[in-house]
Amino acid sequence: MTDAQTIAARYIELWNERDGTRRAEMLAANWTGNARYTDPLASVKGAAEISGLIGGVQQRFPDFSFTLIGKVDGYGDHVRFSWGLGPKGAADAPIKGSDFATLKDGKIDNVTGFLDQLPQAAAA
Repeated sequence: MTDAQTIAARYIELWNERDGTRRAEMLAANWTGNARYTDPLASVKGAAEISGLIGGVQQRFPDFSFTLIGKVDGYGDHVRFSWGLGPKGAADAPIKGSDFATLKDGKIDNVTGFLDQLPQAAAA
């Protein structure tokens, strides 16, 4: 199994990738073909839907990027980590969450995301 820190770093890199072709390549390399992503605002399956969701978040927050927050943790085929979404270089991200990933054959197969901090304006 690839270590938890590497899985989380690749995950954040994917969410920051603005080129759709490159994002598709990253999904193929690091996620299973039928991977699922679910959070309070979305539920998608497969590379095309996951990439579309990421593209939509990037359109909504064009000047924001994702960063890892705190310690990445994992055991077996499970990884958990927290992230922030905010303006590049900002001292603190206005949007924060925690994600739990399940791996299959070393690739992300399922992600359940939780929104820990979401300003009212971002939820609308």
